[in-house]
Amino acid sequence: MPSASTKASASAGAASPSPSSELPCDDGRLAPGAPGYRRMSFALFAAGLAAFALLYSTQALLPAISAEFGVTAGAASWTVSAATGALALCVLPMSALSERFGRTTLMKASLAVAVAVALLVPLAPNLTWLVVLRAVQGAALAGLPASAMAYLAEEVRPRALVAAIGLFVAGNSIGGMSGRIVTGWAAQFGGWRVALAAVGAMALVCALVFRWLLPRARRFTPGTLDPRTLARTVRGHLADPLLLRLYAIGALFMTVFGAVYTVIGYRLVEAPFNLPQGVVGSVFLVYLVGTASSAAAGQLVARLGRRGALYLAVATTAAGLLLSLGDSLAAVLAGLVLITAGFFAGHAVASSSVSRTVRTGRAQASALYQSAYYLGSSAGGTLGAVAFHGGGWTGTVALGLVAVLGVVSITLYGTHAARVDARRTAGA
Repeated sequence: MPSASTKASASAGAASPSPSSELPCDDGRLAPGAPGYRRMSFALFAAGLAAFALLYSTQALLPAISAEFGVTAGAASWTVSAATGALALCVLPMSALSERFGRTTLMKASLAVAVAVALLVPLAPNLTWLVVLRAVQGAALAGLPASAMAYLAEEVRPRALVAAIGLFVAGNSIGGMSGRIVTGWAAQFGGWRVALAAVGAMALVCALVFRWLLPRARRFTPGTLDPRTLARTVRGHLADPLLLRLYAIGALFMTVFGAVYTVIGYRLVEAPFNLPQGVVGSVFLVYLVGTASSAAAGQLVARLGRRGALYLAVATTAAGLLLSLGDSLAAVLAGLVLITAGFFAGHAVASSSVSRTVRTGRAQASALYQSAYYLGSSAGGTLGAVAFHGGGWTGTVALGLVAVLGVVSITLYGTHAARVDARRTAGA
Protein backbone atom coordinates (compact mmCIF):
# COMPACT_ATOMS: atom_id res chain seq x y z
CA MET A 1 0.00 0.00 0.00
CA PRO A 2 1.27 3.54 -0.74
CA SER A 3 2.29 5.73 2.16
CA ALA A 4 0.41 8.87 3.17
CA SER A 5 3.20 11.00 1.77
CA THR A 6 3.03 9.13 -1.57
CA LYS A 7 -0.68 9.74 -1.78
CA ALA A 8 -0.14 13.39 -0.95
CA SER A 9 2.58 13.71 -3.56
CA ALA A 10 0.34 12.16 -6.19
CA SER A 11 -2.41 14.64 -5.41
CA ALA A 12 0.11 17.46 -5.52
CA GLY A 13 1.16 16.43 -9.00
CA ALA A 14 -2.38 16.02 -10.32
CA ALA A 15 -4.19 18.76 -12.13
CA SER A 16 -6.31 20.87 -9.82
CA PRO A 17 -8.60 23.85 -10.29
CA SER A 18 -7.05 27.26 -10.52
CA PRO A 19 -6.72 28.90 -7.07
CA SER A 20 -8.55 31.94 -8.41
CA SER A 21 -11.73 29.81 -8.70
CA GLU A 22 -11.78 28.97 -4.99
CA LEU A 23 -14.68 30.10 -2.83
CA PRO A 24 -14.73 30.77 0.93
CA CYS A 25 -14.38 27.57 2.90
CA ASP A 26 -17.07 26.74 5.47
CA ASP A 27 -14.57 25.29 7.99
CA GLY A 28 -12.95 28.68 8.57
CA ARG A 29 -9.94 28.18 6.31
CA LEU A 30 -9.01 31.03 4.02
CA ALA A 31 -9.18 31.00 0.23
CA PRO A 32 -9.42 33.66 -2.48
CA GLY A 33 -12.74 35.39 -1.91
CA ALA A 34 -12.90 34.55 1.80
CA PRO A 35 -12.78 37.33 4.42
CA GLY A 36 -9.24 37.88 5.65
CA TYR A 37 -7.48 36.18 2.73
CA ARG A 38 -6.28 39.44 1.22
CA ARG A 39 -5.11 40.77 4.61
CA MET A 40 -3.26 37.52 5.23
CA SER A 41 -1.63 37.67 1.80
CA PHE A 42 -0.43 41.25 2.22
CA ALA A 43 0.76 40.61 5.79
CA LEU A 44 2.90 37.61 4.84
CA PHE A 45 4.10 39.40 1.72
CA ALA A 46 5.38 42.22 3.97
CA ALA A 47 6.99 39.70 6.34
CA GLY A 48 8.72 37.89 3.49
CA LEU A 49 9.92 41.20 2.08
CA ALA A 50 11.45 42.26 5.40
CA ALA A 51 13.01 38.84 6.07
CA PHE A 52 14.79 38.54 2.73
CA ALA A 53 15.86 42.19 2.73
CA LEU A 54 17.48 41.73 6.14
CA LEU A 55 18.87 38.25 5.58
CA TYR A 56 20.77 39.21 2.43
CA SER A 57 21.33 42.88 3.21
CA THR A 58 25.13 42.62 2.94
CA GLN A 59 25.21 40.58 -0.27
CA ALA A 60 25.25 43.52 -2.71
CA LEU A 61 27.74 45.29 -0.42
CA LEU A 62 30.42 42.60 -0.35
CA PRO A 63 32.88 44.46 -2.63
CA ALA A 64 32.59 47.57 -0.42
CA ILE A 65 33.00 45.51 2.78
CA SER A 66 36.03 43.75 1.30
CA ALA A 67 37.58 47.11 0.44
CA GLU A 68 37.02 48.69 3.87
CA PHE A 69 38.29 45.76 5.92
CA GLY A 70 40.91 44.60 3.41
CA VAL A 71 39.59 41.03 3.15
CA THR A 72 38.94 38.57 0.34
CA ALA A 73 35.58 37.76 -1.20
CA GLY A 74 35.52 34.50 0.78
CA ALA A 75 35.99 36.31 4.11
CA ALA A 76 33.40 38.98 3.29
CA SER A 77 30.91 36.32 2.20
CA TRP A 78 30.67 35.20 5.84
CA THR A 79 28.50 38.26 6.51
CA VAL A 80 25.89 36.45 4.40
CA SER A 81 26.71 32.84 5.28
CA ALA A 82 26.68 33.52 9.04
CA ALA A 83 23.13 34.83 8.84
CA THR A 84 21.79 32.01 6.68
CA GLY A 85 23.73 29.37 8.62
CA ALA A 86 22.38 30.58 11.97
CA LEU A 87 18.88 30.58 10.55
CA ALA A 88 19.35 27.00 9.33
CA LEU A 89 20.51 25.84 12.77
CA CYS A 90 17.80 27.65 14.73
CA VAL A 91 14.75 27.12 12.55
CA LEU A 92 13.92 23.67 13.99
CA PRO A 93 13.93 24.71 17.68
CA MET A 94 12.01 27.85 16.71
CA SER A 95 9.40 25.70 15.01
CA ALA A 96 8.96 23.79 18.28
CA LEU A 97 8.30 27.08 20.05
CA SER A 98 5.69 27.91 17.42
CA GLU A 99 3.92 24.62 18.19
CA ARG A 100 3.65 25.69 21.82
CA PHE A 101 3.13 29.45 21.70
CA GLY A 102 1.51 29.90 18.29
CA ARG A 103 2.55 30.75 14.75
CA THR A 104 1.54 34.40 14.86
CA THR A 105 3.21 35.07 18.22
CA LEU A 106 6.53 33.64 17.10
CA MET A 107 6.45 35.34 13.70
CA LYS A 108 5.85 38.75 15.27
CA ALA A 109 8.55 38.28 17.91
CA SER A 110 11.04 36.94 15.37
CA LEU A 111 10.63 39.89 13.04
CA ALA A 112 10.77 42.41 15.89
CA VAL A 113 14.12 41.08 17.20
CA ALA A 114 15.60 40.88 13.69
CA VAL A 115 14.68 44.51 13.02
CA ALA A 116 16.17 45.60 16.35
CA VAL A 117 19.47 43.87 15.50
CA ALA A 118 19.35 45.46 12.03
CA LEU A 119 19.61 48.88 13.66
CA LEU A 120 22.84 47.77 15.39
CA VAL A 121 24.51 46.12 12.39
CA PRO A 122 25.67 49.43 10.78
CA LEU A 123 27.62 50.20 13.99
CA ALA A 124 29.84 47.09 13.77
CA PRO A 125 33.46 48.25 14.37
CA ASN A 126 35.12 45.40 12.43
CA LEU A 127 34.38 42.33 10.31
CA THR A 128 34.24 40.00 13.32
CA TRP A 129 31.50 42.00 15.00
CA LEU A 130 29.67 42.37 11.72
CA VAL A 131 29.63 38.60 11.25
CA VAL A 132 28.51 38.04 14.87
CA LEU A 133 25.62 40.51 14.59
CA ARG A 134 24.58 39.00 11.29
CA ALA A 135 24.53 35.53 12.91
CA VAL A 136 22.29 36.85 15.70
CA GLN A 137 20.04 38.41 13.09
CA GLY A 138 19.78 35.14 11.19
CA ALA A 139 18.93 33.25 14.38
CA ALA A 140 16.18 35.76 15.14
CA LEU A 141 14.72 35.42 11.65
CA ALA A 142 14.55 31.64 12.09
CA GLY A 143 11.16 31.95 13.76
CA LEU A 144 9.53 33.36 10.64
CA PRO A 145 9.81 30.94 7.69
CA ALA A 146 8.79 27.62 9.27
CA SER A 147 6.02 29.29 11.28
CA ALA A 148 4.73 31.02 8.16
CA MET A 149 4.56 27.78 6.19
CA ALA A 150 2.79 26.00 9.05
CA TYR A 151 0.40 28.95 9.48
CA LEU A 152 -0.53 28.80 5.81
CA ALA A 153 -0.96 25.01 5.86
CA GLU A 154 -3.38 25.34 8.80
CA GLU A 155 -5.27 28.48 7.80
CA VAL A 156 -5.53 28.20 4.00
CA ARG A 157 -7.70 25.84 1.98
CA PRO A 158 -5.51 23.05 0.50
CA ARG A 159 -6.19 23.85 -3.15
CA ALA A 160 -5.15 27.46 -2.57
CA LEU A 161 -2.02 26.53 -0.60
CA VAL A 162 0.50 26.59 -3.46
CA ALA A 163 -0.72 30.02 -4.55
CA ALA A 164 -0.61 31.35 -0.96
CA ILE A 165 2.92 30.07 -0.38
CA GLY A 166 3.85 31.47 -3.78
CA LEU A 167 2.80 34.92 -2.61
CA PHE A 168 4.94 34.56 0.52
CA VAL A 169 7.90 33.50 -1.61
CA ALA A 170 7.12 36.43 -3.93
CA GLY A 171 7.53 38.70 -0.91
CA ASN A 172 10.92 37.09 -0.39
CA SER A 173 11.92 37.92 -3.94
CA ILE A 174 10.74 41.53 -3.66
CA GLY A 175 12.63 41.83 -0.37
CA GLY A 176 15.78 40.44 -1.91
CA MET A 177 15.47 42.82 -4.84
CA SER A 178 14.55 45.98 -2.95
CA GLY A 179 17.12 45.35 -0.23
CA ARG A 180 19.91 45.05 -2.75
CA ILE A 181 18.78 48.06 -4.78
CA VAL A 182 18.48 50.22 -1.66
CA THR A 183 21.87 49.12 -0.36
CA GLY A 184 23.51 49.52 -3.76
CA TRP A 185 22.53 53.14 -4.25
CA ALA A 186 22.80 54.09 -0.58
CA ALA A 187 26.32 52.64 -0.48
CA GLN A 188 27.34 54.61 -3.55
CA PHE A 189 26.40 57.90 -1.92
CA GLY A 190 26.81 57.20 1.80
CA GLY A 191 28.82 54.01 2.26
CA TRP A 192 27.80 50.51 3.24
CA ARG A 193 26.89 51.47 6.82
CA VAL A 194 24.30 53.98 5.62
CA ALA A 195 23.03 51.33 3.23
CA LEU A 196 22.46 48.82 6.03
CA ALA A 197 20.71 51.46 8.13
CA ALA A 198 18.35 52.16 5.22
CA VAL A 199 17.45 48.48 4.92
CA GLY A 200 16.79 48.34 8.65
CA ALA A 201 14.38 51.28 8.37
CA MET A 202 12.58 49.63 5.46
CA ALA A 203 12.25 46.37 7.41
CA LEU A 204 10.84 48.27 10.40
CA VAL A 205 8.01 49.62 8.25
CA CYS A 206 7.29 46.13 6.89
CA ALA A 207 7.23 44.65 10.41
CA LEU A 208 4.64 47.22 11.52
CA VAL A 209 2.47 46.48 8.47
CA PHE A 210 2.73 42.75 9.19
CA ARG A 211 1.59 43.16 12.81
CA TRP A 212 -1.33 45.32 11.73
CA LEU A 213 -2.66 43.14 8.90
CA LEU A 214 -2.04 39.53 9.97
CA PRO A 215 -5.34 37.76 10.85
CA ARG A 216 -5.38 35.79 14.07
CA ALA A 217 -4.92 32.05 13.80
CA ARG A 218 -8.22 30.16 14.01
CA ARG A 219 -7.08 26.58 13.53
CA PHE A 220 -3.93 26.46 15.66
CA THR A 221 -3.86 23.87 18.45
CA PRO A 222 -1.02 24.23 20.98
CA GLY A 223 1.39 21.33 21.06
CA THR A 224 4.07 20.22 23.47
CA LEU A 225 7.68 21.22 24.05
CA ASP A 226 8.60 17.67 25.12
CA PRO A 227 12.01 16.99 23.49
CA ARG A 228 11.16 13.31 23.04
CA THR A 229 8.00 14.15 21.15
CA LEU A 230 9.90 16.63 19.00
CA ALA A 231 12.65 14.09 18.28
CA ARG A 232 10.08 11.44 17.37
CA THR A 233 8.36 13.85 14.96
CA VAL A 234 11.67 14.83 13.34
CA ARG A 235 12.73 11.19 12.97
CA GLY A 236 9.44 10.43 11.28
CA HIS A 237 9.92 13.22 8.77
CA LEU A 238 13.52 12.24 8.08
CA ALA A 239 12.38 8.65 7.46
CA ASP A 240 10.02 9.77 4.70
CA PRO A 241 11.80 9.36 1.31
CA LEU A 242 9.63 12.00 -0.40
CA LEU A 243 10.38 14.60 2.25
CA LEU A 244 14.09 13.84 2.08
CA ARG A 245 14.02 14.38 -1.68
CA LEU A 246 12.19 17.68 -1.29
CA TYR A 247 14.69 18.85 1.35
CA ALA A 248 17.61 17.99 -0.93
CA ILE A 249 15.98 19.77 -3.88
CA GLY A 250 15.50 22.93 -1.82
CA ALA A 251 19.12 22.83 -0.64
CA LEU A 252 20.52 22.32 -4.13
CA PHE A 253 18.39 25.06 -5.70
CA MET A 254 19.55 27.45 -3.00
CA THR A 255 23.19 26.42 -3.49
CA VAL A 256 22.94 27.68 -7.07
CA PHE A 257 21.18 30.86 -6.08
CA GLY A 258 23.47 31.62 -3.15
CA ALA A 259 26.60 31.10 -5.23
CA VAL A 260 25.45 33.27 -8.12
CA TYR A 261 24.20 36.22 -6.12
CA THR A 262 27.06 36.21 -3.64
CA VAL A 263 29.72 36.80 -6.29
CA ILE A 264 27.82 38.54 -9.10
CA GLY A 265 28.70 41.91 -7.57
CA TYR A 266 32.41 41.13 -7.77
CA ARG A 267 32.09 40.18 -11.41
CA LEU A 268 30.18 43.31 -12.38
CA VAL A 269 32.49 45.79 -10.64
CA GLU A 270 35.51 44.24 -12.40
CA ALA A 271 36.54 44.38 -16.08
CA PRO A 272 35.04 44.21 -18.64
CA PHE A 273 31.95 45.70 -16.98
CA ASN A 274 33.37 48.10 -14.35
CA LEU A 275 29.91 49.05 -13.09
CA PRO A 276 29.49 51.46 -10.12
CA GLN A 277 27.98 50.16 -6.88
CA GLY A 278 24.58 51.78 -7.47
CA VAL A 279 24.20 50.22 -10.90
CA VAL A 280 25.26 46.82 -9.53
CA GLY A 281 22.51 47.12 -6.92
CA SER A 282 19.98 47.93 -9.65
CA VAL A 283 20.86 44.68 -11.42
CA PHE A 284 18.84 42.96 -8.72
CA LEU A 285 15.68 44.26 -10.39
CA VAL A 286 15.71 40.84 -12.04
CA TYR A 287 14.21 39.60 -8.75
CA LEU A 288 10.88 40.79 -10.18
CA VAL A 289 11.06 37.76 -12.45
CA GLY A 290 11.27 35.60 -9.33
CA THR A 291 8.20 37.34 -7.94
CA ALA A 292 6.23 36.39 -11.04
CA SER A 293 7.54 32.81 -11.27
CA SER A 294 6.91 32.02 -7.59
CA ALA A 295 3.41 33.51 -7.71
CA ALA A 296 2.69 31.40 -10.82
CA ALA A 297 3.89 28.17 -9.19
CA GLY A 298 0.34 27.05 -8.46
CA GLN A 299 -0.61 27.28 -12.14
CA LEU A 300 2.57 25.43 -13.16
CA VAL A 301 1.73 22.54 -10.83
CA ALA A 302 -1.86 22.47 -12.07
CA ARG A 303 -0.72 22.19 -15.70
CA LEU A 304 2.47 20.13 -15.47
CA GLY A 305 2.25 18.35 -12.14
CA ARG A 306 4.80 18.78 -9.35
CA ARG A 307 7.62 16.95 -11.12
CA GLY A 308 6.91 18.61 -14.45
CA ALA A 309 7.13 22.02 -12.79
CA LEU A 310 10.45 21.02 -11.19
CA TYR A 311 11.86 19.87 -14.53
CA LEU A 312 10.91 23.21 -16.08
CA ALA A 313 12.52 25.10 -13.18
CA VAL A 314 15.72 23.06 -13.52
CA ALA A 315 15.95 23.58 -17.28
CA THR A 316 15.42 27.32 -16.88
CA THR A 317 18.10 27.59 -14.19
CA ALA A 318 20.65 25.59 -16.20
CA ALA A 319 20.02 27.67 -19.33
CA GLY A 320 20.57 30.84 -17.29
CA LEU A 321 23.87 29.59 -15.90
CA LEU A 322 25.20 28.79 -19.36
CA LEU A 323 23.98 32.07 -20.84
CA SER A 324 25.65 34.08 -18.07
CA LEU A 325 29.07 32.88 -19.27
CA GLY A 326 28.91 35.44 -22.09
CA ASP A 327 31.12 38.53 -21.89
CA SER A 328 28.34 40.98 -22.78
CA LEU A 329 26.26 42.64 -20.07
CA ALA A 330 23.07 41.69 -21.93
CA ALA A 331 24.01 38.00 -21.78
CA VAL A 332 24.81 38.18 -18.07
CA LEU A 333 21.52 39.94 -17.29
CA ALA A 334 19.52 37.49 -19.40
CA GLY A 335 21.24 34.62 -17.59
CA LEU A 336 20.36 36.13 -14.21
CA VAL A 337 16.73 36.48 -15.30
CA LEU A 338 16.53 32.76 -16.16
CA ILE A 339 18.40 31.67 -13.02
CA THR A 340 16.08 33.75 -10.84
CA ALA A 341 12.90 32.55 -12.54
CA GLY A 342 13.93 28.91 -12.31
CA PHE A 343 15.07 29.13 -8.70
CA PHE A 344 11.95 30.82 -7.31
CA ALA A 345 9.60 28.51 -9.23
CA GLY A 346 11.47 25.43 -7.99
CA HIS A 347 11.55 26.70 -4.41
CA ALA A 348 7.81 27.48 -4.37
CA VAL A 349 6.94 24.03 -5.76
CA ALA A 350 9.24 22.14 -3.38
CA SER A 351 8.24 24.06 -0.24
CA SER A 352 4.50 23.79 -0.96
CA SER A 353 4.91 20.06 -1.63
CA VAL A 354 6.35 19.67 1.87
CA SER A 355 3.31 21.39 3.38
CA ARG A 356 0.89 19.23 1.40
CA THR A 357 2.73 15.98 2.12
CA VAL A 358 2.67 15.98 5.93
CA ARG A 359 -0.38 15.47 8.12
CA THR A 360 1.19 16.08 11.54
CA GLY A 361 4.17 18.10 12.73
CA ARG A 362 3.84 20.60 9.90
CA ALA A 363 6.05 23.18 11.62
CA GLN A 364 8.84 20.63 12.03
CA ALA A 365 8.51 19.44 8.43
CA SER A 366 8.70 23.02 7.17
CA ALA A 367 11.57 23.75 9.57
CA LEU A 368 13.58 20.85 8.20
CA TYR A 369 13.00 22.15 4.68
CA GLN A 370 14.07 25.63 5.72
CA SER A 371 17.17 24.22 7.44
CA ALA A 372 18.20 22.40 4.27
CA TYR A 373 17.32 25.44 2.17
CA TYR A 374 19.44 27.88 4.17
CA LEU A 375 22.29 25.43 4.64
CA GLY A 376 22.29 25.34 0.85
CA SER A 377 22.45 29.13 0.85
CA SER A 378 25.41 29.15 3.25
CA ALA A 379 27.22 26.48 1.28
CA GLY A 380 26.48 28.20 -2.00
CA GLY A 381 27.68 31.58 -0.76
CA THR A 382 30.95 30.26 0.63
CA LEU A 383 31.68 27.73 -2.11
CA GLY A 384 30.63 30.20 -4.78
CA ALA A 385 33.14 32.74 -3.48
CA VAL A 386 35.88 30.10 -3.32
CA ALA A 387 35.06 28.93 -6.85
CA PHE A 388 35.10 32.53 -8.09
CA HIS A 389 38.46 33.16 -6.43
CA GLY A 390 39.92 30.01 -7.99
CA GLY A 391 38.30 29.96 -11.43
CA GLY A 392 36.45 33.20 -11.93
CA TRP A 393 32.82 33.26 -13.04
CA THR A 394 33.32 29.98 -14.92
CA GLY A 395 34.13 28.28 -11.61
CA THR A 396 30.93 29.64 -10.04
CA VAL A 397 28.84 28.47 -13.01
CA ALA A 398 30.43 25.00 -12.84
CA LEU A 399 29.43 24.75 -9.17
CA GLY A 400 25.88 25.78 -10.07
CA LEU A 401 25.62 23.20 -12.84
CA VAL A 402 26.72 20.43 -10.48
CA ALA A 403 23.93 21.43 -8.07
CA VAL A 404 21.41 21.55 -10.94
CA LEU A 405 22.46 18.05 -11.99
CA GLY A 406 21.75 16.94 -8.43
CA VAL A 407 18.19 18.29 -8.65
CA VAL A 408 17.65 16.48 -11.95
CA SER A 409 18.94 13.20 -10.51
CA ILE A 410 16.71 13.42 -7.44
CA THR A 411 13.62 14.32 -9.47
CA LEU A 412 14.24 11.49 -11.95
CA TYR A 413 14.63 9.06 -9.06
CA GLY A 414 11.38 10.34 -7.54
CA THR A 415 9.58 9.83 -10.85
CA HIS A 416 10.92 6.27 -11.09
CA ALA A 417 9.94 5.52 -7.48
CA ALA A 418 6.41 6.83 -8.07
CA ARG A 419 5.97 4.62 -11.14
CA VAL A 420 7.20 1.55 -9.27
CA ASP A 421 4.82 2.31 -6.41
CA ALA A 422 1.92 2.79 -8.84
CA ARG A 423 2.61 -0.58 -10.46
CA ARG A 424 2.70 -2.26 -7.03
CA THR A 425 -0.59 -0.62 -6.11
CA ALA A 426 -2.21 -1.71 -9.39
CA GLY A 427 -1.04 -5.27 -8.86
CA ALA A 428 -2.24 -5.45 -5.26
